[in-house]
Amino acid sequence: MKQQGLTPEQRSDLVAYRFERAHETLAEAKYLREGQYYNAAINRLYYCCFYAASGLLVSRGIQALTHDGVKTMLSKEFVRTGLLEVEHGSTFGDLFNRRHSSDYDDYVYNDAATVDYLMPRAEAFIDALQKLVTLS
Repeated sequence: MKQQGLTPEQRSDLVAYRFERAHETLAEAKYLREGQYYNAAINRLYYCCFYAASGLLVSRGIQALTHDGVKTMLSKEFVRTGLLEVEHGSTFGDLFNRRHSSDYDDYVYNDAATVDYLMPRAEAFIDALQKLVTLS
């Protein structure tokens, strides 16, 4: 959905929808982890963070048209300004790279330890972004 021309109510609804997707996708990642589908779990961890990041950007009227654009704007507008901890920016960047690699490169295998390390970081990322939305 394009952000330009959204009413405040539509913007609020879109932000809520993106965070709802973030939480649903996090639940999918947990399910995939339990089934030992580690590459798929990394994919879902990335997407849960992507949905939260895009929700935060929408809440502030910041438009990003690509995944790389979301990563760039999150860093520029929130990490570099100190509104978001560097650790959260690193989590998103790490998941961005791991998801891309496991989806498109050959012979890339994530393991349980990697997923178990990134799962709580993704949860903390979503929580931190949701708090930023609440403050706006």
